[in-house]
Amino acid sequence: MATYAIGDIQGCYDELKALLSQIKYRSDRDQLWFCGDLVNRGPKSLETLRFIRSLEDNAISVLGNHDLHLLATAYDHHQPGKKDTFDAILKADDKSELLNWLRQQHLLHHDSVNNITLFHAGIHPDWSISKTQQLAKEMEQLLQSDNHINFYKHMYGDKPLEWDDDLSGWSRYRFITNVLTRLRYCDKHGKPALNAKGAPGSQAKNLLPWYEVPNRASQHDTIIFGHWSTLPHAGVSSINNAYAIDSGCLWGGVLTAMRIDVKPFEYFRLNCPGAQKPPAKYLKKK
Repeated sequence: MATYAIGDIQGCYDELKALLSQIKYRSDRDQLWFCGDLVNRGPKSLETLRFIRSLEDNAISVLGNHDLHLLATAYDHHQPGKKDTFDAILKADDKSELLNWLRQQHLLHHDSVNNITLFHAGIHPDWSISKTQQLAKEMEQLLQSDNHINFYKHMYGDKPLEWDDDLSGWSRYRFITNVLTRLRYCDKHGKPALNAKGAPGSQAKNLLPWYEVPNRASQHDTIIFGHWSTLPHAGVSSINNAYAIDSGCLWGGVLTAMRIDVKPFEYFRLNCPGAQKPPAKYLKKK
């Protein structure tokens, strides 16, 4: 049995299938970990959801910001953006089953045997893995409850910008969600800068990638994350025990599978044609 962590797919279904063929994936033997953003911007979000759902216990997926955006659009009638490409899901006969399956997925997966943690974007530098598990569980219980529709009405927005254990209500839920599904940069105190989206070197001087904050509480834990396709080490290596695996398949980069049941981890890459042209602000710093 092999276990592979797969980078952001974003509806690039054909590329996913080609990568699985390359690694000789067998659903009766191997397990896949998906780091979120299964859907959106790519051409085949519907096929992607159907396939991953069909894998049942052989797949583990955490929610990304695009997955949550789909849920908000579907359940709260949030207006889709011009670049959203999940209309086929919203019109599908099995829409209800797919959306219900999606909101049952976790925001964080922790393998306690191997001490490997998977989430989509980032972790607050003051949060230990155990604390983050507890906070993710709060969000998962909300998303899986009858109150999930009310959350979507309050999901969008960057505030609050500072964590406090006494935060409550929608502000608490939004902060947890923003960290786990949107975070790239923060200052040395952990204050998120959610509008900073470019490659390292493009950010303001007071900002650091979350995994480079000194004395990060999770610095000795192995972390796998996606979301940040412009990281030079994405799909290649780790920094401070954080493995970035979104290597920009959507933008014409590669789709990465990282085998994590062996040491050292093994990387497998598939060159992708690119379903969209990357915005200039997301391009790697030269």
